[in-house]
Amino acid sequence: MNVADLLRVRPGSPVDLRSIDASGTPGLEGPREQEKAAAATLHQQNCDAMQSLQYLLWAERRQALLVVLQGMDTAGKDGTIRNVYGVLNPQGVRVTAFTQPTERELAHDFLWRVHRATPAHGQIVIFNRSHYEDVTVVRVQNLAPKEVWSKRYEHINAFERLLVDSGTSIIKIFLHIDRDEQKQRIESRLSDPTKSWKFAASDISERKHWDDYTDAYNDAISKCSTAHAPWFVVPANRKWYRNWAISTITRHTLEKMNPRTPAAKFEAGSIKVD
Repeated sequence: MNVADLLRVRPGSPVDLRSIDASGTPGLEGPREQEKAAAATLHQQNCDAMQSLQYLLWAERRQALLVVLQGMDTAGKDGTIRNVYGVLNPQGVRVTAFTQPTERELAHDFLWRVHRATPAHGQIVIFNRSHYEDVTVVRVQNLAPKEVWSKRYEHINAFERLLVDSGTSIIKIFLHIDRDEQKQRIESRLSDPTKSWKFAASDISERKHWDDYTDAYNDAISKCSTAHAPWFVVPANRKWYRNWAISTITRHTLEKMNPRTPAAKFEAGSIKVD
């Protein structure tokens, strides 16, 4: 069984993040240093394959790929974008970060700003946070009543079904770190002048809601992992494992999409170059 199958959440399966080892390395075997070396080699192979597949996706212009990244603060969303998707041709890749909604966005339904950011055919788009903030942050921070956010799981599933039916494949990655790892990463930001700009007071206040966020993510992943838009829970304490696992999932998804070079619109033998 490959790592994508090991980390995929089966539709209808309940998820308990507390029972999943955030330092685990499913799909790898052997002493830690051997695992790390193997993961680095395989990750590079995945990146090479992703570059070739992205070229075909861009040339074909019939399909698109949406990657959703979610996780607790410091889970590694930026690092994933840099180390996994940074190898791709920026001409065909776009990253959208979803922060606090603007006044204009709040005047529409919660999916309005999300739909506008989805990929066109030929593109790969990575969401740094996403529409899942509307069933996690909104829920934990009491920004909307339960009777509002509880209906959004169904809306999200229908929205993602629409995207898939329109030619967009979807990968949803939950970057799973534990509370101790988050503490170390926050402390690292505070002690390193090159990283301290990333620190926000909310990093501390949000930690107090760790259990509430865990419950919210358990529900979001359980209710919204579907056959057409699966969730993958990726242990992310070890960054080298995270990078390999996500590049593997992405490569396998692109291979299943099977983009092809489009046929030429002319007879090659009929063209003369003087």
